[in-house]
Amino acid sequence: MKIVQYTAVAAFILGLITIVFVGIPWYIHHDPMLPWWLKTALYLILVGILVVLLTVMMEQRKVAPGVLEDVLPDEERPAVFLNNMSEVPGREVSETLGLAKGHIIFAVSLGKDLSALMRLIPGGELVEYTDMMGQAREAAIDRMLLEAQDLGADAVLNVRFVTTSVVTGAAELLAYGTAVRFRSSADDESQRTASASR
Repeated sequence: MKIVQYTAVAAFILGLITIVFVGIPWYIHHDPMLPWWLKTALYLILVGILVVLLTVMMEQRKVAPGVLEDVLPDEERPAVFLNNMSEVPGREVSETLGLAKGHIIFAVSLGKDLSALMRLIPGGELVEYTDMMGQAREAAIDRMLLEAQDLGADAVLNVRFVTTSVVTGAAELLAYGTAVRFRSSADDESQRTASASR
């Protein structure tokens, strides 16, 4: 079923590109009613769109398809503890380091966006957007972890996520929490020794 879906999406994109970059220029060139300055302006708009499209495609080729470059492999993730509670049982916060945050705006490709829009007709889960939000969440968490590591945090507590839709097919996701340092067991031992000597 996926091959049929990909073929249909490829046909749609090919048709769209043909209309925009072949049909419109042909019509502009052969329409005697358009003044030369309007023809020139329309050609410049089409060339601008084509250049932007090509540069974005070249940037995206640097990253494997469907993979965010900011998502770290598990073995490279900083050893910073994450918790959505304001405290950790059995651990005491010795220092609050401030806000740690990670932010990303992520979009799906036109093909995935079209597939998701077609899923609206029969209904059901929009897996393209589910995958997009999962990848965006992981990237935002990784950015937050890296910021917490830079602050010297042992943990990020009270972790929250905020998401908004920027445009159709793109979402903004912010992960944030309080970066803290825990009291070490050596600190606990010295406190007990000090209080016992009093």
